[in-house]
Amino acid sequence: MNIIFLGSSKFAVPTLSNIASSSHKIICVVTQPDRQAGRQMRLIFTPVKQLSQELGLSLYQTEDINSRESLEFLKSLDPDLFCVVAFGQILSRDILAMPKIFAINLHASLLPLYRGAAPIQRAIINGEVQAGLTVIRIVRDVDAGPIILQRKVDIKDDDHALILEERLARLGGDLICQALDLIHADKYSLVIQDEKKATLARKLKKEDGLINWGESARVIFNLIRGCTGWPGAFTYYRGKILKIYRAQRISGYPQVRISGSPRGEILEVSKRGIVVATGDGNLLIEELQIEGKKRISASAFISGYQISVGEILGEKKHGEKK
Repeated sequence: MNIIFLGSSKFAVPTLSNIASSSHKIICVVTQPDRQAGRQMRLIFTPVKQLSQELGLSLYQTEDINSRESLEFLKSLDPDLFCVVAFGQILSRDILAMPKIFAINLHASLLPLYRGAAPIQRAIINGEVQAGLTVIRIVRDVDAGPIILQRKVDIKDDDHALILEERLARLGGDLICQALDLIHADKYSLVIQDEKKATLARKLKKEDGLINWGESARVIFNLIRGCTGWPGAFTYYRGKILKIYRAQRISGYPQVRISGSPRGEILEVSKRGIVVATGDGNLLIEELQIEGKKRISASAFISGYQISVGEILGEKKHGEKK
């Protein structure tokens, strides 16, 4: 089959690589335009563009896939199928009607669960024990198309969002190729999603990473893991933002605190880290970053800031709780 591949982020790279080495032909790769980033405003390519150039594939970059210019260019290629993975733009009805067969998408959830921009992060934050991948035929409603293939993946306690994303990306490349083979052989089926089971995984905002120390240790532990990469789980310490990158749940401390409240009180400061009280259970912080400084181990942070048992995390300013 002659395929137009649409993708931008790192998540799409294994799928592009797998298709390129398969029996199917990629006639063009479509990705987002180069962007300026950093203090020096350097021009940054998408990971998909970088791989496309390495593989010598035809490349087309567009700010708007639905523009007349894009529509005319893609139509001239006479594609059999579109394969869309983490592209970053929604396809119009005219674009979807273009391929001879149809357009497919790889989504990082077990649809109809977690439709939307942040399925991996939301699954971890919500304490799910399984995530997955779904290949669907694309329809106008986002992530609502009929299912061609699915694969389940266990979420481990030591998985955070970036680890799980990388694992799913690798598996996604295999799953897409299986789907393409089925489509080419006309042996695929389309299973309509159950709308009653549909849930939304909206894009994470910075404020979604704020830790509420009144929640259980399990809930906070999941938030830290789910927010790894973006936006990062954070609290406040001595009036400054404190990002927490790595922590674990521990037991063995009473729920009656010096301050009379379990919310964010520091119970222990030692070589193993900082033990903090939560609404139910305790959390051992192992890696963190104070506002304006580098990411470091908890033991290094303790040495630099002379932390004391009884101090409270979560106060935006002294005496003001966030």
